[in-house]
Amino acid sequence: MLHQIHIQNYALIDELTVSFDEGFSTLTGETGAGKSILLGALMLALGNRADTTAIGNAGQKCVVEATFNVKPYHLEKIFDELDLDYQDETIVRRELLTNGKSRAFVNDTPVNLNALKDLGHHLIDIHSQHENLELNNNQFQLRVVDAAAQNADLQKQYSAAYAEYKRLQAELAELKENARQMSADYDYNQFQYNQLAEAKLDGVNQEEMENEFQTLSNIVDIQQNLNAALYVLQDGEQNVLSGLAQVRQAIQQTQRYFQKSEEYLQRLEPVIIEMKDFAQELESDLQRLENQPERLEELRAKLDLLYSLMQKHQAKSVDELIAIRNDLEQKLTKSGDYETLIEQTEKQLSQATTQLTDLAAKLSDSRRKVADSLCKQICSHLTGLGMPNAQLQISLTNTDTFTPNGRDSVNFLFTANRNHELQNISKIASGGEISRLMLSIKAILSKSVALPTVIFDEIDTGVSGDIAHKMGELMSLMAKQMQVITITHLPQIAAKGAVQYRVSKNDEGGTTHTIVDKLSDAERVDEIARMLSGKNITAEARENAKSLLKG
Repeated sequence: MLHQIHIQNYALIDELTVSFDEGFSTLTGETGAGKSILLGALMLALGNRADTTAIGNAGQKCVVEATFNVKPYHLEKIFDELDLDYQDETIVRRELLTNGKSRAFVNDTPVNLNALKDLGHHLIDIHSQHENLELNNNQFQLRVVDAAAQNADLQKQYSAAYAEYKRLQAELAELKENARQMSADYDYNQFQYNQLAEAKLDGVNQEEMENEFQTLSNIVDIQQNLNAALYVLQDGEQNVLSGLAQVRQAIQQTQRYFQKSEEYLQRLEPVIIEMKDFAQELESDLQRLENQPERLEELRAKLDLLYSLMQKHQAKSVDELIAIRNDLEQKLTKSGDYETLIEQTEKQLSQATTQLTDLAAKLSDSRRKVADSLCKQICSHLTGLGMPNAQLQISLTNTDTFTPNGRDSVNFLFTANRNHELQNISKIASGGEISRLMLSIKAILSKSVALPTVIFDEIDTGVSGDIAHKMGELMSLMAKQMQVITITHLPQIAAKGAVQYRVSKNDEGGTTHTIVDKLSDAERVDEIARMLSGKNITAEARENAKSLLKG
C-alpha cells in the first residue's frame, strides 16, 4: 500500500508530505486546488514522462518520493526479475533536474524508467479521468478479460513464444533473401573463383618470377658481359689473376730487405683467394646460363595473368589474391549451406508455430470460460449502481494471424436499457454509464489482480445523488481487500471514506502553494457541508453532512 508521498518543488507544491492509511481514503477540494497536481506527482514518481514545466522553482530540482509497504504482497520475485534489492518498505524516488534530465531510484538504487514502470504496475493502479475513454479500446477490453481470467502467467508464456516466433520468421526471411541473392551471384562468383583457382596462386613467389623473367629476357647480354669479365679475370694476356700472382712474387723478393713485405703478403693472399673463388663462381654461373625461350614465354604468360588478376581485383599482392579466392570459395560453399539452414529454420519455425498455436488456444479457452461470468458480475454491480436493465456481452472472435496478445479480437457490446440492441460501448454509453461500468470492472478486477493500491481520479464523473452513494459503497467494499484512494467532487462518495483529505491553495507571501490536510471528524463535517452547499455553509448542509458521514 502507499504509505507516504513526499513532494518537493513540483508545480504549485513547494514542499509537502502526505501519509495515507489503509482502507478507503477520499481526497476533496475545490476545482483547481491541486488534486490533479498531487496525482501527477505520484505518476511522475512511478515513471511517467518528465516535463521541466512541472518544476516549481526553475532554479531547483524537483523531487517526488513515494513510500510503499509491500510486505503483505509477496513481490520478492518481481524485485528479483527487475534486479532490485527487495525491502518490505520500498521507497521510489524520481528527481527532475533543471536541465530537463531526470533520475530514478528504488531503495536508493538507480534504475531506468522501464524498470520503474514495471515495478509501478505491481504497486498501484491509477485510474485517471481519461482512462474511462479506454473502455472503448479493444486492447483495454482484452486486458480486462485476461485479468479476470488470471492469464498473467499464460500471457507471459505466450509473449515469449510470440517473440521467438517473430524472430524465426525474420531469420527465415533473411536466409531466403540471402539465398536468393547468393543464387543470383553464384555463376559470377564461380567464374571469378575458377579464374583465381586456375592461376594456382599457392606457393607463387612473385618477386622470384619477376627476377627470373628479367634474367631470361636479357640472357644474351648477360652472357656477353660475364664472358668479358671472366676474360679479364683469367683468360686475357694481362688477366687479373696472373697479375696478382706477379705482384705476390715481386713482394716476396723484398722480404729479406723490407720488413713490411710480410704485412703486404698477408693482405694480398686473401685477395688472391677471393678473386680465384669469384672467377670460379662466375665461370660456373656462366656455364649454367642458357637461352630458354619456352621458359621465358611460360613466365611471361604467368606474370601477365598475375598482373591482370591483381588489376581486376584491385589487389596489391599474391596474398591478397589468395584471400579473395578463399572468400569466393566460402561464398560458393555457403550457398549450398543456405538450403540446410533454411530447412533447419523452417523446422524450428514450424515447432514455434505449433507451440504458439497451443498457447493461443489456451488463452482463447481461458477467455471464453470467464467471459459470461465476467459479464454477469459486471451487470450485478451495475444493478446496484442504478442500472438494473444493463446488459453486457463480451464478443470474442478468432483472428487469422497471431497478434502480441493471442488470436482473439474482443469487443464489449453494451446497452443500459431493456429491449435495446447491444452495440459498441462508444456508440451508446453516456459519461455516467461509462463511469459506473468502469468502476464495476475495477471492483471485479481488484479481486483477481490483488494490487496493493488503486487510485480513482473522479471516476464518479456524470453521476450524482443515490448513484454516487452506491458508488461510494462499492469503493468502500473494494477497500476491504486493498487500499483505495479516491479523488472526488461528490459529498456522497467523500463521506464513505474512512479517512478524508482536503486539498487547498495557500496564497500567503504573494505565492500560491498547494497544501493537503488530513481532516478531523469536525473538519469533515464542514468540508462535506461545503461540497453540498458551497462556501456559505448552512445548518441544513451540516446536518446533511453528518447524516452522510453516519452512512
